[in-house]
Amino acid sequence: MQTIVLVVGLLCFFFYNNSKNVANDKGWKLIWSDEFNYTGLPDSTKWTYEEGGHGWGNNEKQYYLGNSIENSSVKNGVLSIVALKKEHKNLKYTSAKLTTYRKFSIQYGKIEVMAKLPRGKGNWPAIWMLPESIQKKIEPWPLCGEIDIMEHVGKNPNSIHTSLHSALYNHVKGTQITHFEILPDVFDSFHKYGIEWTKEYIKFFVDDKVFFESFKGQDNRIATNEGWPFDKPYYLILNLAIGGNWGGEVDDSIFPNEMQIDYVRVYQPSIIAK
Repeated sequence: MQTIVLVVGLLCFFFYNNSKNVANDKGWKLIWSDEFNYTGLPDSTKWTYEEGGHGWGNNEKQYYLGNSIENSSVKNGVLSIVALKKEHKNLKYTSAKLTTYRKFSIQYGKIEVMAKLPRGKGNWPAIWMLPESIQKKIEPWPLCGEIDIMEHVGKNPNSIHTSLHSALYNHVKGTQITHFEILPDVFDSFHKYGIEWTKEYIKFFVDDKVFFESFKGQDNRIATNEGWPFDKPYYLILNLAIGGNWGGEVDDSIFPNEMQIDYVRVYQPSIIAK
């Protein structure tokens, strides 16, 4: 009997560990992840912070703090990004913005983020990507491009948005490539938000189901960098903004306000990732 239990245990261990190396049995190999199996601040070998309170181009109301255990911490296998009603440098709120810039970037692949979103009017959680070129001052926004895997604003509960931005197609012009749907239970349960990204398309997924897809040159759109700037390395961003042009009026009763991340996983096709 003990032998049987040992064999079953070994088999479970084998399949569990190997399941983390291939996504959805489609030839994807895990190349980068954070499972948040530790306690304290986010792993500094994987994450950096963007700090400041200048509105971030959207008139946002929060000050992003780095290395603040109140605003970003890992416990019980979950990363928490927390917005607080706490004054800092003449702003009423603090929060955190984590990125993988200088730690990890990718050009094409599959990205999956298992997240539970915060409830409340005035918050603006996001899972998104920018290219290295904007940080290196090679290209300004929106010429550089932007991939929004998931955005949600508390004033529109359960409405999940995905968008692609470029010089020709962006929200400032009202021409962004975008899609949204009402999804149930985004506040009380974790859902998997992700993309599959190739030279020819970016497909957005929620819980492994296609949510939206956009193809290079689709609907006669320009396929050069001005219209499809998605053929370069991008890094990942996780943040919880407060207020701003889209977040709108803030209900101060929502604080502390928390977005939770169970894991972040990045894959490439096995033939590339060897």
